[in-house]
Amino acid sequence: MTEFEIIAQFFNKPIRSGSSLLGIGDDCALLQGSANKALALSTDNLVAGVHFFADVDPYLLGQKALMVNLSDLAAMGAKPLAFLLALTLPEADVAWLTAFSKGLWQVAHTYNLDLIGGNTTRGPLNINITIIGAVDAARTLRRDRAQVGDDIYVTGHLGGAALGLQLLTKKMNMDPEVKELALSRFYTPTARVAFAQELLGLAHAAIDISDGLGQDLQHILAASSVGADLLIDALPLAPGANLELAVNGGEDYELCFTAPAEQRTLLTKLAAQHSLMLTRIGVVTAGKKLNFLDAQLQPILLDVHGYQHL
Repeated sequence: MTEFEIIAQFFNKPIRSGSSLLGIGDDCALLQGSANKALALSTDNLVAGVHFFADVDPYLLGQKALMVNLSDLAAMGAKPLAFLLALTLPEADVAWLTAFSKGLWQVAHTYNLDLIGGNTTRGPLNINITIIGAVDAARTLRRDRAQVGDDIYVTGHLGGAALGLQLLTKKMNMDPEVKELALSRFYTPTARVAFAQELLGLAHAAIDISDGLGQDLQHILAASSVGADLLIDALPLAPGANLELAVNGGEDYELCFTAPAEQRTLLTKLAAQHSLMLTRIGVVTAGKKLNFLDAQLQPILLDVHGYQHL
């Protein structure tokens, strides 16, 4: 069974609490906060040998562990507030913990995040972070709000992190500058938190690209009961990356979002203000299928599989 089949069969039940505004199926759950605010919550496991190499620099691991959770908040347009940390450790390695916590605190301080609790226990190395943010309940970016005719955008470049992973697992000849950039994208992604908050009231739907553009965009399409036409020549490939890595590679932690065409000029200005690359890559359609089009707007066959957690 896949991750999503397991969730659907065993864990996706109707919400019974009036304080729960949004449950399973988005980047964050939403709970009613004070006044018109909602609390956005998300949790992630990082498991040694599955999500990271056991010999990774713990400083970089500490940074990435928190950053990937911040990316979930960005996908909802939420402002970061605090996080909880649960660590399963083979042993109390002071050198490892010093480096890991240094990387973790570096990101926490950058985003003004407080660590407010957690747990530690002995076992195979596993990092679990639960992150909490706040967002305007009425304007939250969600997967189920894409509208026919919306433009589809992505931030940054695609495929760089997946290329970095390939460089770590395969013998590949590559330009040193391209290699350095790809490894940086894999080890130290950037959550688009500040820019995402600017999208409230402008964008309709959003998701962070963690499992590959194709698979993650399909989550928006399914939740919104729409389709999409994507222009493959418009995809902003990272240096050294190819179409396969951009569509299916994952680990980019960029934003993919939809917005009405009348917002194009304003979105371009906002991206420039944040020194952020923003690319319009397609349009939302009435059909419920993801289509890839070439430069002549002819359909091409492209397998979408993305990262599978199970």
